[in-house]
Amino acid sequence: MTGIVVISGNPRAGSRTSTLAGAVGEAIADQLGSPQPHVIETGSLGAGLLTPDDEATGAALAVIAEANLLVVATPTYKGSYTGVLKVLLDQLPAQALAGKLSVPVVTAGAATQAAAAEGLLRQLLVELGAIVVRPGLPVLEADLPDSTVIAQKYAAALDW
Repeated sequence: MTGIVVISGNPRAGSRTSTLAGAVGEAIADQLGSPQPHVIETGSLGAGLLTPDDEATGAALAVIAEANLLVVATPTYKGSYTGVLKVLLDQLPAQALAGKLSVPVVTAGAATQAAAAEGLLRQLLVELGAIVVRPGLPVLEADLPDSTVIAQKYAAALDW
């Protein structure tokens, strides 16, 4: 098993959403006494996401399949999660996330957008069989400079 895997669904690697997701993964790892998380930058997979048998995409899917806990993060695009995240997760077989704890992390410009997108991401993860941690973590873009503090408070509040 891989342990904790962070999936950043931002089309741009190294984004503020990715920074928040990484901080959440690290804070959870610290809380659980686990090794630091493996990070998948979905945006860096590029056109390989749409290429059959792409090596990098296959490797990312294999890491996801071996994870114990997933932190799945996305900015809000058009009221939902990003297309690149959906394309990656659509390549998983039915119930591929069965038994895996998953933490949805969503960033948005407004609280209502973040909450709505978090609910949609939660539904997608449940459809894949994940056990989705409640509450998820919707974060406003204005608060992203405090990602580390937000992540630490969130991880400390989770009831494992």
